[in-house]
Amino acid sequence: MGLMSLGVMAQKLLNGALLIRRFGRARCLPAGPVRLLYVRNPAGASCLGCQCSAAGGRIGRQDCQHLQVACVRRSLGTGTSLAREPFSSISVGLHGDSGQHFLLSQVHGPTVAEEDAFQQRLQGCSSSRQVFTLLRSAGIMSDMMAAAALHRVADLEQAGNCLRDPGVLEKETVRALCFQLEQESRRLTDAGLVSALLACTRLFLDPWSTLMVRLVSESQERLDRGVMTVEQLCTLGLAVMAMEGPDCMMLEQVMEQIQQQEPAQWSLPELVAVYRFLQSGVAGNGKYQDLLNAMHTYAVTASSRMNPAAVSGILTTLVTLNQIQAMPLVINLCKQAVRHVPHFSDEELSGVLGALMHFGHSDHYFVDAMEKYVPTMTFTSHPETVTKVIQFFGRRNILSPTVLDAIAESFVYRADEYSTSQPQTLLNLLHSCTLVERFPVNFVSKVFGSYFLQQLQGTVVSHEHNCVSEHGSGLDRSVLAQLTQLYMTVKLECPFYEGPRLPHKYQVKSFLLPGRSLETPVDPHLYNSVKNGLVNLLGARSYFGSKVLTSNCYTLDVEIKLDEEGFVLPASHVDEVYKR
Repeated sequence: MGLMSLGVMAQKLLNGALLIRRFGRARCLPAGPVRLLYVRNPAGASCLGCQCSAAGGRIGRQDCQHLQVACVRRSLGTGTSLAREPFSSISVGLHGDSGQHFLLSQVHGPTVAEEDAFQQRLQGCSSSRQVFTLLRSAGIMSDMMAAAALHRVADLEQAGNCLRDPGVLEKETVRALCFQLEQESRRLTDAGLVSALLACTRLFLDPWSTLMVRLVSESQERLDRGVMTVEQLCTLGLAVMAMEGPDCMMLEQVMEQIQQQEPAQWSLPELVAVYRFLQSGVAGNGKYQDLLNAMHTYAVTASSRMNPAAVSGILTTLVTLNQIQAMPLVINLCKQAVRHVPHFSDEELSGVLGALMHFGHSDHYFVDAMEKYVPTMTFTSHPETVTKVIQFFGRRNILSPTVLDAIAESFVYRADEYSTSQPQTLLNLLHSCTLVERFPVNFVSKVFGSYFLQQLQGTVVSHEHNCVSEHGSGLDRSVLAQLTQLYMTVKLECPFYEGPRLPHKYQVKSFLLPGRSLETPVDPHLYNSVKNGLVNLLGARSYFGSKVLTSNCYTLDVEIKLDEEGFVLPASHVDEVYKR
């Protein structure tokens, strides 16, 4: 029994040493007694001590209880403990005698056709239960198939920084699959190893669990050998980034190996993988700009060969990293996007439109392609994608009756899908419609209702700073300006509207806002030319005003006051003004 206790404790110390080696520094471990967390399965409860050791043996349940007592006594005797709970509350406990078994084979594994068929069926799964059913029906699996299954579970269960159902990790299928990955870690392919590690981070497994420690230590060994491809390095980098953030030695080692290669020698999938990796936060604060510049140069020449996912992914990265100097690449990607407009997914199209708005670019070929495509997608695409389309046309000042009529028609029939659970999406859509002279009166009454305004107040995050508006509404001024402009437009353009009015506290007095204004600012060169001309014509600068706020919240670039006889009055005059 003493040897078993020492063996388990030695394994923990080894795991800790591997993690220190991996990240280049020791992590602070909580003091106090060791707790062996239990993870239930259909066969009963078990703890960490019941798990298979690195040598493949297993500690019996009775010995496990003695081990727990011994560990606690050691902690109390020394006053402090350098051991840490090896599992978090959503970790997976694995057993060699689990009822579910998977055979990961690299020698006599599935054929390429079988892997492709599995991947297609996997993507067709709409719930974790369907993924588990698919796994149970599989015989021999490759490590990439196993990793892909975990990724699909993460796709379906992720909700922000947690899982919708943490209990999914307790499923026998997941436990058995993870157990097999743990036992076969040294025999996994490079691609399967790093993909499995990334999938585990997406499922929020504890980095100190046996599975994670083995995957990380094996990844470190292969990284030291310098045998990984660019795509594999990026996958490993994403996993390390998720575990430790941008400041760790292993991540620096990954970036060193990536920078040792010339971007011009990469394949397109490798180029896209590096863009995606840098977007994760590695290239923040201007880091690796030389590498990015070389990638931009190569991407310009390779853009004509990019598929829809590559075009959208790179444009999204350029926005995230604010690569405003990469306009030649943006222009080329926009040209390539013209070919892919009918083939973009909703998410990809939203990314493309968002990037073009960010960089202020579009061309008539892209607009023509959108005019042909939008009428075919307005009834089937996600409401947020439809909103992004109308925002793009509004922001770029493009009046397209074809697009606007199609969206307006779909909005009438899909109004319920733009529910009050999406207040900002709905407000953006309605506001964009009014900018292009489409007035969806049938939905405005809901927007001005108290329930919608309360929902909007609870979900909107300030574009500039998170603070309470001086109007007492708690909303950002840009949102209040949208509401005000929508309300004024309905009053002026739809006199038959008799629905709720916008409460006064939600109205602004000016649409001219710092940073993000609803009014298009006058061109400085044009304004200076007009100002100089008026000074010469009227004889003095005092005879006209600039940036004059009207009662309708709009700002006049230039205002000239006339008396009843048509003579020009000084701008400061209030009385005797007959016409402005």
